[in-house]
Amino acid sequence: MTEAETEAETEAETEAGTEAGTRTGTRAAGTQDPPAGVEVRKAEYGDRLAAVEPGGTEFIPYDQRHGTPLKLLWTWTSPNLEFATIFLGVLAVAAFGLSFWQAVAAALLGTGLGAVTHGILSARGPGHGVGQMVLGRIAFGYRGNALPAGLNTIAGGVGWFAVNSVSATFALATLTGLPKPLCLAVVVVLQVAIGFFGHNLVHTVERYAFPVLAVVFAVGAVVILSKANFSAPASGEGGGLGGFLIATAAAFGYAAGWNPYAADYTRYLPPGTGKRATGLYAGLGIFLGCTTLQIVGSAAVTIGGDALGDPTGTFTGHMPSWLGDLTLLAITLGAICANAINIYSGAMSFVTLGVKLPVALQRAAAALAFGVIGLVVAYFGLEDAGHDYEAFLLIIAYWVAPWLGVVLTDQWLRRGTPMDEARLFDRSYANHAGPIAMLAGVVISVWLFSNQQKYTGPVPDAWPSIGDITALVGFLLAAALYALLVRVLPASHRDKTVDEPAHKEAADPQVT
Repeated sequence: MTEAETEAETEAETEAGTEAGTRTGTRAAGTQDPPAGVEVRKAEYGDRLAAVEPGGTEFIPYDQRHGTPLKLLWTWTSPNLEFATIFLGVLAVAAFGLSFWQAVAAALLGTGLGAVTHGILSARGPGHGVGQMVLGRIAFGYRGNALPAGLNTIAGGVGWFAVNSVSATFALATLTGLPKPLCLAVVVVLQVAIGFFGHNLVHTVERYAFPVLAVVFAVGAVVILSKANFSAPASGEGGGLGGFLIATAAAFGYAAGWNPYAADYTRYLPPGTGKRATGLYAGLGIFLGCTTLQIVGSAAVTIGGDALGDPTGTFTGHMPSWLGDLTLLAITLGAICANAINIYSGAMSFVTLGVKLPVALQRAAAALAFGVIGLVVAYFGLEDAGHDYEAFLLIIAYWVAPWLGVVLTDQWLRRGTPMDEARLFDRSYANHAGPIAMLAGVVISVWLFSNQQKYTGPVPDAWPSIGDITALVGFLLAAALYALLVRVLPASHRDKTVDEPAHKEAADPQVT
């Protein structure tokens, strides 16, 4: 077989996502040299399961690559098959005042937007071999990237970790009758253990949890939907366009909350892996997991009960006792799946800040530290979890949307020419347009358009029917500012100042 035929066969197999394609792609990639100027991970890891993933943010060598795009389907479906997703659907009807069908539309729209962006970002991982926040250094500069990486460290390693730990604790306590603090400790230990071991164990746990979660929640969904009153009038306060926009923003915040993690779980794929398949499976996993259980949660409210005061008990109370117990167990497992990813990527974001820990296992050490912090935060969040969750989802959207505005605009401007990957590890590289545009997008959009109990901006205060469009405004404002500022404030590094605009300076061919 000629070299050209071999390359053609490798590409075809990889695109199809077969194991044969993966093995061929890995062998071919192993003969390549890594991009010039990148920090390459030296320690062996490969596809070993019973091994702690070494290093932190380094480029993944080609001979360490493995896997297929198909695994992204369960990697991103499993962590969304949990009660936090169900409760988002509950909020749409019980708190935001929507009818069932309005809640369905908000879930589809908000989640769909977050799933599309997740697919676009995930597709970049195989080609560049580094995590999502490392890739962000191109748009934000090495030090300026501390803004989104720091926020993601707090949101993922502490915020989301605490939210899902509380969800799992309620379910386990209801199932076993054990004290909540003890249930919380059990849940946290399991989550941190998975995140500590790292990438391969995370993917494996999501894979084997997927059929269990899918079957249990599918049976539960049939029971809930068979009892639901789809024509029930909207309940609670709010409703109308304002309620719809808030519910859409919350659904977007939940789905897009995974976006800053995207390339973390695709960077080990062989470099020839098809971008379309990678993005499709990653985005589809987010969309299927989120929309399905949000719809079930909204349907459960139409049956009756104290959906906000006792959400877990009310939801499982609509089921036969045996199915209710299985659902509580699935809720616990789903939250553990979600937090395995949160603690892993939260630690990845922390080491992306450039903090040099005095250990070889930087990411693993950070995972342990954030597990302890998350445990403390979750303990104090066991009370009034419903209101805290609603506010948390909107706050996530407030910063993720402007970050996306900068990252996606930068990616579009750089289309068509190769990325200068050495700048991902160049501490002198600066791109001031990124952090300025994102910070302005966050501050201005929150100041004018935030619509929460603790703060209401002047626009929704004057026109309550507008709901909460903070995320949309923040995205558009940050994107427009970045496109303008990147021409006024050209990126630079110590040895050379780049005079060309960003789309000529270091384009990214991975844009889909």
